[in-house]
Amino acid sequence: MAVLGGGVAGLTAAHELAERGFEVTVYEARALGGKARSMGVPGTGRDGRPDLPGEHGFRFFPGFYQNLPDTMRRIPHPGNPDGVWNNLVTVPEARFSRVDGDDITFALPGSIAAAQTTPDSIRETIAATITTTAKMSAAEGLFFANRLMVFNTSCDARRLGQWEHTSWYDFVDGHERSHEFRAVVSRSLTSIMVAAKENLASTRTIGSMGEQFLGNPLGLGNDGGLDRVLNNSTNAAWIDPWVRHLRALGVRFELGARVSELEVRDRRIRAARITDATGAHAVDADYFVVALPVEHARKLWSSQVLAAAPELAATDRLFVDWMNGMQIYFRAPLNISRGHTAYVDSPWSLTSISQNQLWTDKLPSFGDGSVADCLSIDISDWNSPGMLYGKPATACTHEEIFREVWAQLSSHLNDREQLLRPADVHSWFLDPGITWQGTHNVNADPLLINTAGSWDARPEPHGSIENLFLAGDYVRTDVDLATMEGANESARAAVNALLDVAGSSAPRCRAFRLRRTPELEPLRIVDADRYAKGLPNLFDDRS
Repeated sequence: MAVLGGGVAGLTAAHELAERGFEVTVYEARALGGKARSMGVPGTGRDGRPDLPGEHGFRFFPGFYQNLPDTMRRIPHPGNPDGVWNNLVTVPEARFSRVDGDDITFALPGSIAAAQTTPDSIRETIAATITTTAKMSAAEGLFFANRLMVFNTSCDARRLGQWEHTSWYDFVDGHERSHEFRAVVSRSLTSIMVAAKENLASTRTIGSMGEQFLGNPLGLGNDGGLDRVLNNSTNAAWIDPWVRHLRALGVRFELGARVSELEVRDRRIRAARITDATGAHAVDADYFVVALPVEHARKLWSSQVLAAAPELAATDRLFVDWMNGMQIYFRAPLNISRGHTAYVDSPWSLTSISQNQLWTDKLPSFGDGSVADCLSIDISDWNSPGMLYGKPATACTHEEIFREVWAQLSSHLNDREQLLRPADVHSWFLDPGITWQGTHNVNADPLLINTAGSWDARPEPHGSIENLFLAGDYVRTDVDLATMEGANESARAAVNALLDVAGSSAPRCRAFRLRRTPELEPLRIVDADRYAKGLPNLFDDRS
């Protein structure tokens, strides 16, 4: 087996195949772990301490993730009965911060004492939670709860036929709502929860995530807490133990190997052309799993490939955007939130988490020993003008990006008390995937955005080429979102398809599906009949 790409999808595919006795080689151009990995800040370690930990951007593991945690339980870690899964910790709160306004910090997953058993009680509970944790009117809170109820009671046919082709912004009438509604419901919730763009992402995608977060406030059926993070840098807590385990299973890794071409003969991949330190050469294998991000995978769809698998041409319609992060290191501890913070009014749609409070390896053990905390920040909007220079992040130098991010953070956190002090800043680190090219930045690691209607352009894990399989967060999955869970789920589907083609008797990978509130199932049955008749959802009084 040749697995092309060593991110979460590629490592998952290698894991599942190796457990079933297949001989696997993973070819990776840059670094194992892909966008999920962490990396040292070069040259910062002193006196035997490792370099300061940097990363692509903070990441979290919602409780509704099921596929990825299942894999994590099968990755041994010293002292952990459930492997690296035990390195996940639940954060107790989230904060929504505003400029010149009172911030809201609320407990997770919520303070609901009893399970909801009727549609009205679910809707009223959601509305009450929203209006008490955000500065929205009761009417707008109830409206949003109604929109969630519309989606949660929609049948599969309506979700795919109607909501897949409607943007989230249009679904919640973002253009008609208050600034608070747009900032919290339409923008911040999408960026902090699902790393999506509210004006582009489909209602099917965002609604499904809302169904998991807000439609399941007790976390029923979840793998763990609503919002979980790792208790150490990603490589230490997860990626490095994973690679060690895969090596023990017999997986081989070829780093610095960049795939440039797939050679096709008789509707099969005959070889993959790889360039590495020794030059260009062909890789032969019985089966090939392309586990590259979509912007790289579709470069392999040559005329030969498309002649054999014309369905892959649709991937050119898939859209990627930027969502990269930076870390700011402090000489003093931070007291912002015990979980994630969304900066509601920030032009660049910032979110952050302070890490020292959550890690077992405390930050003074890194770098020169003087770093007491790290604020890991995601920049979700790289195209809107900033407040300091009036330029989008794409057009800012790295120094300007830091200063702009600092200004936006300070405007939110220092308006009531000084939570950020310039004198405490030790240093900062920008995702190395962002490189300055003289007049603008280039991004080596963009993110797939599930735009309205994009499901039709997303491929299945196995198509017309017999021995070619696709794994990545752009492949069709139940989670339907560019996430680590989606990458893991797609790899499981690719391996199952491979096992079918190979005629293997090995057990298939387990496939977990998103939870739906069982009390609403009768209404989904009603909605299936209404949709077939061209009628709106029972709760959709806008239509």
